[in-house]
Amino acid sequence: MMPDLSPIWLTLKLASVTTVILLILGLPLAYWLAFGKARWKVFIEPLVSMPLVLPPTVLGFYILLIFNPNAGFGGWLEEIFHTRFVFSFAGLVIGSVIFSLPFMVNPIKSHFQSFPRNWLEASWTLGRSSLSTFVHVILPNSFTAIGTGLVMTFAHTIGEFGVVLMIGGNIPNQTRVASIAVYSEVEALNYGAAHMYSIILFVMCFVILFVFQILNRRMAKVVA
Repeated sequence: MMPDLSPIWLTLKLASVTTVILLILGLPLAYWLAFGKARWKVFIEPLVSMPLVLPPTVLGFYILLIFNPNAGFGGWLEEIFHTRFVFSFAGLVIGSVIFSLPFMVNPIKSHFQSFPRNWLEASWTLGRSSLSTFVHVILPNSFTAIGTGLVMTFAHTIGEFGVVLMIGGNIPNQTRVASIAVYSEVEALNYGAAHMYSIILFVMCFVILFVFQILNRRMAKVVA
């Protein structure tokens, strides 16, 4: 018998929403980190990369505290906007955006930092503004880096466990993503269902990375 596929669809929805949000937020943040002159940028860069080394449960715990509806900021949000983020899909999105932030920002930032300086100076000499240079010079030559950020963010969100468990719990059709479903089925000694979820996740991630590798190679040949 086929297991309930709602955790798979919820996982894909979460990964898609997270990737779109991080694309919108990550591009300007990566540009600022690459070209910004602010002195306090030295403190922002490690903060962006913190999810790479910080235990997911630590991050999830503090997000849970911040958005706790019974106190502080979370209570204010619920009272004013009637919005609750803990144990909801919205909470999963917030946690996923924070936890996957470096997977979007870092590859794009690294590409921006290695961008040929003479190209930028030529654009500025021709009278283009910084925004025009970004749109017409930097972005068209950054598709590979942006693609890497998109793929890594999407794939990483699919595999999230600690953060989503802390923030969302295990509510069917609301917060029970595929990684949580695997854990729940193993706890219930239902290894057949756990195996099915695991195989689906494995195949999804492999296909995503495989297709991206093929496209990346073709793009490299076109550029060359």
